[in-house]
Amino acid sequence: MTDDYLWFEGSPFPVWGSSYEVIKEACAQFVIKDEDIVMVSFPKSGTHWLVEILCLIHSKGDTKWIRSVPIWERVPWLESDDGYNLLNDREGPRLLATHLPFHLFPKSFFTSKAKVIYIMRNPKDILVSGYYFYTMTNISKKPESVEQYFQWFIQGNVPYGSWFEHIRGWMSMRDRENVLLLSYEELQKDPRSTIEKISQFLGKKLNPEELDSVLKNSSFQVMKQNKMSNLEILPEEFSSSHFKITRKGISGDWKNHLTVAQAEAFDKVYQEKMAGFPKELFPWE
Repeated sequence: MTDDYLWFEGSPFPVWGSSYEVIKEACAQFVIKDEDIVMVSFPKSGTHWLVEILCLIHSKGDTKWIRSVPIWERVPWLESDDGYNLLNDREGPRLLATHLPFHLFPKSFFTSKAKVIYIMRNPKDILVSGYYFYTMTNISKKPESVEQYFQWFIQGNVPYGSWFEHIRGWMSMRDRENVLLLSYEELQKDPRSTIEKISQFLGKKLNPEELDSVLKNSSFQVMKQNKMSNLEILPEEFSSSHFKITRKGISGDWKNHLTVAQAEAFDKVYQEKMAGFPKELFPWE
């Protein structure tokens, strides 16, 4: 367990599974290839859900892969020690995931045809989900209360830094044809259409039966039961409790945790930090 973070270029990283040397190498030297597909998000935005969907699109709805190989091996984490090594040994096309802020992302991407999917989520829900995640795991500093984590989140004193800076950075790429913006909320509201949109973006044609399988097997309930996807087979040093990545899988849970004063304070910061971005980009209140 730790009371601090691993710092690189002014950004805080989780200490579990990471090292300064690998983060530095991943950011400065990793070569993104034309055929790569990269999932990018701020932590707790629905990354694992998106990863499961992409794996199922990749296998055309066949569930053998998602039931036999751990999610972090199917789609390695670029800035983690194990993930970085897996990716360097893997022939393309590669599926990879990252929480890297825009300014640290490998520069090789900008001259490649690789496809990036950026998934975002209501930051208030991210805040609440992050509080539970970091309370139950040993990967970084543990909050003692929602109030304390609220302050950390506003200040950007959480893994991967400020949500506001993260989304502002990646939003600058929103008009590139090899970048797709998605939201947790639209995925939840209309998963079928959103999965079709992802498939189209990737140039993968699914027939109705394949689409049905992707939809069914990436659902919250199925993922929750899949040991290869819910993180419960990670070693004990990752979490001191019987942890699963699937907690509630809903939108709007922040209303059950934040006080009116906290919500108002958050909204004030949000309006200041996100000034200049069209509201219709973000499907939350």
